[in-house]
Amino acid sequence: MLRRKPTRLELKLDDIEEFEGIRKDLESRKKQREEAEVTAAGEEAAAMALGADHKSREQMINDRIGYKPQ
Repeated sequence: MLRRKPTRLELKLDDIEEFEGIRKDLESRKKQREEAEVTAAGEEAAAMALGADHKSREQMINDRIGYKPQ
């Protein structure tokens, strides 16, 4: 088996700026998703507290994951 010398990778300023931009974008998306989940969970808990849905625990789990046993 032939071995080759390791290649040298150089990190340029443009690469760093692109990485930072993508990282910030992903973090903002994550925060938005978390906020949406918190509000949805709060609404769901409020609906459960009011007794609007009388579903079994198994049915609620199936609804949450999108499973329809038919």
